[in-house]
Amino acid sequence: MQLKRVVVTGLGALTPIGNTLETYWEGLKNGKSGAAPITYFDTEKFKTKFACELKDYDPQNYFDRKEARKLDRFAQYALVSSDEAIADAGLDLEKIDKFKVGVVWGAGIGGLQTFQDEVMNFAGGDGTPRFNPFFIPKMIADIAPGNISIKHGFMGPNYTTVSACASSANALIDALNYIRLGHCNVVVTGGSEAAVTIAGMGGFNSMHALSTRNDSPESASRPFDATRDGFVLGEGAGALILEEYEHAKARGAKIYAEVLGGGLSSDAYHMTAPHPDGIGVVKVMENCLENAGLKPEDVDAINTHGTSTPLGDVAELKAISQVFGEHAPKININSTKSMTGHLLGAAGAIEAIASIMAMQHNLVPPTINHSVVDENIDPKLNLTLNKAEAREVNVAMSNTFGFGGHNACVLFKKVS
Repeated sequence: MQLKRVVVTGLGALTPIGNTLETYWEGLKNGKSGAAPITYFDTEKFKTKFACELKDYDPQNYFDRKEARKLDRFAQYALVSSDEAIADAGLDLEKIDKFKVGVVWGAGIGGLQTFQDEVMNFAGGDGTPRFNPFFIPKMIADIAPGNISIKHGFMGPNYTTVSACASSANALIDALNYIRLGHCNVVVTGGSEAAVTIAGMGGFNSMHALSTRNDSPESASRPFDATRDGFVLGEGAGALILEEYEHAKARGAKIYAEVLGGGLSSDAYHMTAPHPDGIGVVKVMENCLENAGLKPEDVDAINTHGTSTPLGDVAELKAISQVFGEHAPKININSTKSMTGHLLGAAGAIEAIASIMAMQHNLVPPTINHSVVDENIDPKLNLTLNKAEAREVNVAMSNTFGFGGHNACVLFKKVS
């Protein structure tokens, strides 16, 4: 059968550097850091005392008090970003076939704050099992797409993908395939995460994954820099409206980009460390190019996974050099995590949006905070260091990898 074309017709973002799509893009192009001291809890005894929290986020700007109390932050973020994307797409909810509208959402952890609060309350009690009746429905990862579909009456496929930091990239690829195969006309996809909590920070600190640059939080996320010492935890959400091309054209929708293909692979190597030779990363990019029907020389920009960890950054760049060969130095490579921090299950969504906006504006956002060259990184690669670069971007790739060796890669193309 002939696969249907899939395009992006709506975007929404709620990030540490901007609470809307417009302000997110402003933050990206201007090299804004979202890292700052944590305000959610007392960090005196924590190794890491900073994160990329949302700024000026007040749930009462979006929900009434009663509704907000029923929603974990990660589910709130999902609703806020998806509402923006749906409005941006100009979907007429009275006219579309809601049985052909799906919601496929990514979350690596889900309602961690809710889980933490309920367990701590129980531990501090007398052993009587007093739990909030909303405990389970607030906590479970699949409640985010459930709430989106309930709010808007979408009755197509509805579920959550969980693959750690690759979760929302997996969601995007699933959404792409549902439309390609004709099962849906529209899919609301993306991801959300809210793991800046006592348990989240403590857990990642215990495995030595986080930067401890407490004297300079704003410069702590420094992908590709020789002095990088771990990632900076972020929170927020990104939402994309994927739509069948003819469906979008028939209703006169604006089109941001075409989703040409997605690739998947597994490192099959280690719970948290990447394969040092980047074998799985090589394969995921090759799979994505093949799925999209493109050659390596077609790619103009790559938004890397680039978390600012000593092992991961080098392995990914080695893989890029292997896959793209002589063309690799001609690609603008960047890591927007240098600004947003690492949004875990939401990373793939907000970075896909960054790739799409780079095509829209022919401007590649920078990799900020770079000062010391890493001798293990090929100096010929253009890492878009410290300042955005203007260039024609017709094809953009977004890489996302998760603990457990989950690799996902998505390719977007500008639509004339």
